[in-house]
Amino acid sequence: MAGAVIMSRSVPRIAIIGGGPGGLYAAALLKRLDPGREVTVWERNAPDDTFGFGVVLSDETLGGIEHADPVVYEAMQSDFVRWDDIDIVHRGVRHTSGGHGFAALGRRRLLGILHDRCRALGVDLRFRTVAPAGLEETHDLVIAADGVNSTTRERHGHVFGSHVTPHHCRYIWLAADFPFDAFRFEIAETEHGVMQLHGYPFSRPSPDHHPSTRPSGPQNQSDASTVIIEMREEVWRAAGFDEVSPQESTESCAKIFAEALRGRPLRSNNSTWTTFRTVVNDHWSHGNTVLLGDAAHTAHFSIGSGTKLAVEDALALAACLEEQPSLEGALAAYEAERKPVVASTQRAARASLEWFESLGLYLDQPPRQFAFNLLTRSRRVTHDNLRLRDARFTGAVEREFGCAPGTPPMFTPFRLRGLTLRNRVVVSPMDMYSATDGIPGDFHLVHLGARALGGAGLVMTEMVCVSPEGRITPGCTGLYNGRQAAAWKRITDFVHAQSPGTAIGVQLGHSGRKGSTRLMWEGIDEPLPDGNWPVVAPSPIPYKPSNQTPRELGRAQLTDIREQFTAAAWRAARAGFDLLELHCAHGYLLSGFLSPLTNRRTDAYGGSLAKRLRFPLEVFDAVRGVWPQERPMTVRISATDWAEGGNTAEDAVEIARAFAAHGADAIDVSTGQVVAEEHPDYGRSYQTPYADRIRHETGVPVIAVGAISSWDDVNSLILAGRTDLCALARPHLYDPHWTLHAAAEQGYDGPGVVWPDPYRAGSRRPQTGRTDAPKPRLTLGT
Repeated sequence: MAGAVIMSRSVPRIAIIGGGPGGLYAAALLKRLDPGREVTVWERNAPDDTFGFGVVLSDETLGGIEHADPVVYEAMQSDFVRWDDIDIVHRGVRHTSGGHGFAALGRRRLLGILHDRCRALGVDLRFRTVAPAGLEETHDLVIAADGVNSTTRERHGHVFGSHVTPHHCRYIWLAADFPFDAFRFEIAETEHGVMQLHGYPFSRPSPDHHPSTRPSGPQNQSDASTVIIEMREEVWRAAGFDEVSPQESTESCAKIFAEALRGRPLRSNNSTWTTFRTVVNDHWSHGNTVLLGDAAHTAHFSIGSGTKLAVEDALALAACLEEQPSLEGALAAYEAERKPVVASTQRAARASLEWFESLGLYLDQPPRQFAFNLLTRSRRVTHDNLRLRDARFTGAVEREFGCAPGTPPMFTPFRLRGLTLRNRVVVSPMDMYSATDGIPGDFHLVHLGARALGGAGLVMTEMVCVSPEGRITPGCTGLYNGRQAAAWKRITDFVHAQSPGTAIGVQLGHSGRKGSTRLMWEGIDEPLPDGNWPVVAPSPIPYKPSNQTPRELGRAQLTDIREQFTAAAWRAARAGFDLLELHCAHGYLLSGFLSPLTNRRTDAYGGSLAKRLRFPLEVFDAVRGVWPQERPMTVRISATDWAEGGNTAEDAVEIARAFAAHGADAIDVSTGQVVAEEHPDYGRSYQTPYADRIRHETGVPVIAVGAISSWDDVNSLILAGRTDLCALARPHLYDPHWTLHAAAEQGYDGPGVVWPDPYRAGSRRPQTGRTDAPKPRLTLGT
């Protein structure tokens, strides 16, 4: 049957491997839609075995359930526990944020509802039974809902393109015998390290319930709260939990979190410590076999989406089987519909997971900022969204941060050395490839001038090259002669005269092995068809096979290049720039020294990270020596090479620490573009975690960049303490007045916002619909 073309609406025999919520709900839906189907569920465990105590579902998911099967919805609705608050307890202080809207019920109760519904519909439920081999030959459709350890997925992993990534924390699912008043996060700083508790209610105790008379054992339904204890692997081992039974470690955790648990014990149901693994599959189906729920994808429990995603998978799969004329088309439609949704959830889940893995970085934040940081960790809850949910809490965080009443965080000032930026928005360096002989012309005047008039606190030039040979393309600007310096002064004079309070910075760099290439729109990183100049690098490794092989720099050439940077910096100071950034990112010359993938030298400038840092630090020191002391210097780095064997986040911290020790006032944290064979992990604000880590581990201010596109994200990142400044590139290409429009959309016209007098009539936001509307109130967004 596997090779036949089958009409999806008439799939007569369906095998479901796995009796969790996703598999059971799929069985019920498919049988309800076509009572003539033969639907069989194989579940290796007993009917009431469960390894979680409570599940959380959103109103969106419940709406889908109600529409698809009102019987299941009504049964679930009567058992839901609902609450609005999140409590965050850290160093003995509890902060509460309201308006979040959660709904939960016991996992065992949910399974019971689905068992009853399946039996009523005629689904064949086979418990304590391992699914037999060869189901794909005896059935028309096989649904693998057999969880994170899916044997189906593992058996065909090469076809599904499975990727399973383990992470750095251990956790255990437990229960408490009373209902928490809210979703509770509690942090414990122990002698072994940081531990955290995630807890939420999922059932109400009966009216006559009393702890002293309560029966014991995992079957008791008056268990009222799920409790998850989590900590990094090294903390788990330091606490000795790897050497004692799960029950003994559970008793220890109950003592550590005794106040949160009101002195009561924690109970398990065959619970064991485990490590979370992120499951991703390139393909979700193979022949007539399809993956569903955790077999297809996992999302960290801290955003509560595992059961939600599985149930939504079941809804989508059933709908696609009804709508599509063939099984092949139905499975393709199911994957096309669900993959983008799941990918978005997994990005949020990974951000949340990594936040908890890095929890120790944030312990010394001011208490309310710490709470705000936790609430916004996944980037699904934002500053604006949280203000809608709980204006009182958000206002308190803003006051603690130093915002004047009514002032969005992005419009608070920030000081770097002798320069005070009026707001936290930076126009990111963007190569324009529009110069002639390195001279910025009218285009650059209009381009940079318009963005300065647009309200940003700091406007950065593109990478300005320190020599003709250091250009990326023939259209790149330079600062290697007086005519170029005079042209730049024309631009800085305009900015200072027409947009008082806006700072303008210059980014100095050398293209290295990525030079002598075409203009971006003619073929980015492709060599020139003619008129090439020789390129240089730390090691003779071409960027791509089609690019030139660079000449390895000798000592004399290194000295020459260092002096070229110094001369360019001296001209930049005379041209009136307020800030200078040294470009040590994206695979250009100085970045090439930093990465082990591009620096294979065996002399004093290659080998260990300290040696790879040597030449970039020599250049930094030389430039700092001629750059006016009152004006700040920043350094842009690639915080990861996105390639095996390249620089990592840990290396980035050390690189940032080294530049800070030499006097860098801030680190501009980008990533990648060092080697052509990189594999970036793109997504919203995807580079921000690197800036966040550098800021908290080194104490040096940071500039975050990378897919930051909304003023809501800027406010969220600033207020959470993940960055000091936000650099935006493409939004400023789309809208030169992005910052002024962000102020207008927030109804703000105070300090930090300066409308040019000729534009002031436009300072009131037109009533044409909001372009950056607040996100709708979520029911499960932490």
